[in-house]
Amino acid sequence: MWRYLLSIGLLLGAQVTVPPIADAAELTDIEARGRLIVAVKDNWYPLGYRDVTGELSGFEIDIARRLALELLGDETAVDLRPVSNVERVNVVINGDVDIAIASVTVTAQRQRITSFSLPYYLDGTGFITTSTQVSSLNDLQQIAVLKDSSTLAHVRYQLPEADITMVSSYGDAIAELNSGRVDAFAGDVSLLTGWQQQDSRYQLLDEVISVEPVAIAIPKGTQYSDLRRAINDALRRWDDEGWLQDRAAHWGLQ
Repeated sequence: MWRYLLSIGLLLGAQVTVPPIADAAELTDIEARGRLIVAVKDNWYPLGYRDVTGELSGFEIDIARRLALELLGDETAVDLRPVSNVERVNVVINGDVDIAIASVTVTAQRQRITSFSLPYYLDGTGFITTSTQVSSLNDLQQIAVLKDSSTLAHVRYQLPEADITMVSSYGDAIAELNSGRVDAFAGDVSLLTGWQQQDSRYQLLDEVISVEPVAIAIPKGTQYSDLRRAINDALRRWDDEGWLQDRAAHWGLQ
């Protein structure tokens, strides 16, 4: 799995605003504090979302808790802090969190400002539709895309003839789909898989137009080498044990 993931070329992502650099916690600081602070998603089923009780759950939440167990000996010694897509890298740079496990794809642009662990999942750009008339990319004429997302560049490059409707949120994307104003919505396959799992009206097309590794965002700098090494050691072991694959399968991601 790792050889395959690490052989994939890294694709350029969306624009990232670089805030003033702050001192983030090193591994020894985290151990002294006794808690791991992790940025996560709370609206990205099945990676990170709130269940019917309001508790955070999902594949990435499992990873965050398992990492707290590895680093601190207690899976409950973790503070999960939901963030928006535009915040998930900046909160690491600012030192507001220790790390981000928030569906962050590894891109050349992001690597200039933050460090990354080994990948724990392989994502990509896919398409979801509610139309029975759409079965392949050749059927797509009007496509909704989240504004300022890296998906936009992939769609424009791969489907230059398609008309693109910009949407500001996933809620707006769903509204466009349900109204029939667009043929499909383009986004991360992990997100779209969750939509399909939750509502049988949604159909995920077989075609994927990009392949992107997803990894843990870690502060950049040699002082964070011990933290990065500990995280990578854990990920390698989980991969060897089959735990990552089992959890991904549990959440319908394989």
